[in-house]
Amino acid sequence: MSRLSKTLEQILRGNSDPNIDFNDLRSLLSALKFRERIRGSHHIFTRTGVTEIINLQPKGSKAKSYQVRQVRQLITKYGLGEDDV
Repeated sequence: MSRLSKTLEQILRGNSDPNIDFNDLRSLLSALKFRERIRGSHHIFTRTGVTEIINLQPKGSKAKSYQVRQVRQLITKYGLGEDDV
């Protein structure tokens, strides 16, 4: 199982939101064809066909829990996942 697949599985399970590594989350979003723009500490992700914008900021080396939940909601809403990684 690749690192991206493992990160995707952790996010979809939803039981370790505070333990998701920020760089792993960024890599996953890039693999899911999101474009990243950086403004200061804000990492802004957009994707064609997805109306929502994802705005992430690191909390140390980890992603913030509520932002992981937002990513999970988008993945399930738009049916993104293993086939896209």
